[in-house]
Amino acid sequence: MGAAIAGALIWLYAEIRDQGARSATSKIERQNNEARNAADDARSAYDRCLDGGGLWNFGAGRCDRSSPRRGD
Repeated sequence: MGAAIAGALIWLYAEIRDQGARSATSKIERQNNEARNAADDARSAYDRCLDGGGLWNFGAGRCDRSSPRRGD
């Protein structure tokens, strides 16, 4: 009887540990996906800026439209 209870407790402990590991893994994967999406969005904004004739301001993280040249 004692061995069955000990076995059940060991199984319960293992299940709880595995569930925690799956939860942590899911959280990390979600954060990685969010970071990848943010990087893709930033890269797309940079490309659109250059394609539109703008100048990317890295300090501000935005596109500064090129000003008209003097004398043109």
